[in-house]
Amino acid sequence: MPPSNYISAFHNASCHWTEGFAVKQPLSGLNSHRDTANSRHHLSQRAVPVHDIRFIRDNPNEFDDGLKRLGMPPAASELLALDMERRQAIADAEAAQAHRKSLSRAAGAAKSSGDEDEFDRLRGLVAENRDQLAALESQSSGASEALDAQLLALPNLPYPDVPAGVDETDNVELRRWGEAREFPFAPREHFEITAVQSAMDFVTASKLSGSRFVVLSGSIARLHRALAQFMLETHIAKHGLTEVWTPVIVRDAMMLGTGQLPKFGGDSYRLENGDWLIPTAEVTLTNIVNGLIVDEDYLPRRYCAWSQCFRSEAGAAGKDTAGMLRQHQFEKVEMVSVTRPDESEDEQQRMTKCAEAILEALELPYRTVMLCTGDMGFGAKRTFDIEVWLPGQNKFREISSISTCGDFQARRMNARYRPSAGGTPRYVHTLNGSGLAVGRSLIAVLENGQCEDGGVRLPEALAPYLGGASQINSDGALV
Repeated sequence: MPPSNYISAFHNASCHWTEGFAVKQPLSGLNSHRDTANSRHHLSQRAVPVHDIRFIRDNPNEFDDGLKRLGMPPAASELLALDMERRQAIADAEAAQAHRKSLSRAAGAAKSSGDEDEFDRLRGLVAENRDQLAALESQSSGASEALDAQLLALPNLPYPDVPAGVDETDNVELRRWGEAREFPFAPREHFEITAVQSAMDFVTASKLSGSRFVVLSGSIARLHRALAQFMLETHIAKHGLTEVWTPVIVRDAMMLGTGQLPKFGGDSYRLENGDWLIPTAEVTLTNIVNGLIVDEDYLPRRYCAWSQCFRSEAGAAGKDTAGMLRQHQFEKVEMVSVTRPDESEDEQQRMTKCAEAILEALELPYRTVMLCTGDMGFGAKRTFDIEVWLPGQNKFREISSISTCGDFQARRMNARYRPSAGGTPRYVHTLNGSGLAVGRSLIAVLENGQCEDGGVRLPEALAPYLGGASQINSDGALV
C-alpha cells in the first residue's frame, strides 16, 4: 500500500518511490532536453524558516544593515536571543530524553534481576521524568515557533546594487524603447475612446460584482483574449518557456511559500474553507517545487501560465478608480523560473528581455527601471519594473515586474536540488515576472493606437489572432 502522505504533483506522471514517499514527477516530459530517465524528485521532510539563522549568528551587523536599507529597525539581537532560548530548550529536552532512556534501561535490568524494590523506585523516576520531558518539549516547540514567526515576518534583503530609496520617485531608469506618439488631438484614456465605450461595461460589472470589475464584450473581449494568446505563443515558441495550466485556488502553505502569508493575507481573497484565490500564478508555478529535492539536471525550469488573478486591493483605496487599470479580477501571463544559485543573475536579465520583447512586438513605448529599496516587494532581492507609456494619462505605468528572490521563497518552500557532483542538497533560486499583465496591455494598445475618429489601430503582431483585422472602427467592429 502506498504511504498515506502520498503527494500528487500532476496527473499522468511516473511515480518515484523514495525515502518512504511516493512523489509524482512534476511536469514529466516538459523541457525534455533537460529531463533524464533517472531524474528523481524527493519530498522534503520539514519546512524551513525563510532566513538562515546561522547566517544571522555569523553576520548580525550585515543582517541589520540589510534591514536598515529597507527602512526597518535592527532585528538580529532579538532573533539571536530567541535562537539561544530555542537551542537551550532543545538541549534540555534532549538531555531529559537521554536521562529517561537511561532510567528505563536501569529499570529493565532491575526487573530482569528480580530486584522489585529497585524496579519500583526507577519506574517512579521514569514517570517523574516523563512529565518533565513533556514540559521541556513543549518549551522547545514554543521557542522554535516564536523564532520561526519572527523570521517569516521579515522581508527579503536587497542585493547590494539595489538603489537606496523611499518610494517610486527614487527608482532608477535603466533604458527606454520607442517614441511616444504625437497625436493631432488630445488623446483619451482607454475607457473614453468611442470604439471602446459600448464594449467595456463598468455599470453592469458593478451590478454583478461591485466596484473594480469590468464586463468586456465584442471586439474588446476578443482583443483582450488575442493579447494573452499572443503572449503565450511568443513565450513558448521564441523564449523557450513551458506553458502550464494551474488551479486558481491554493492552500495556506502555498501562499506562505511565495510570501503572501503571513503578512499580506488582507490583499487576497480567502474562501470559506480557508483556501485562497491566487493573486498571481506566481503562487502556483513557484510552488511546483515546494517540498522537493530535484536533481541538478532538472534545472533550470522556465514556466509560463495565463491565469485569472484576484486581489482585494486593500491598500489602494481611491487609487485608479476610473477604467480597468486596477481591478479585483484580472488576467496575467506569468513567468516563473527555478534555477541554480549561479544562474539566477543571468536569468533575471533573460526574463526582463522576454517581457520587453512582447512590448516591442506590440509597438508600445516603454521604459525599464530598477526599483529602489523602499519600492520593492516583500520577497524580492532585486526588481526590474517595465513601465508602458499611456498617452491618455500622459505617463508611464507599470506593466511588468521581474523579480529575483534568491533562496527566500525556496527556504519557505524547502525546495532544493541535489548537486551532480554530490554533496548536501542546496536551495534553488526562484524568479518571477509578468509577461505581461493582459488588462494593462489592452489599455496600452487602445490608448497608443487610438485615432481621431474614435477608432483604434491595432499592432500587426495581433492580426493572426484577430482573423487578420488591423483596427477597430469607431462603431466598435474589427475590420
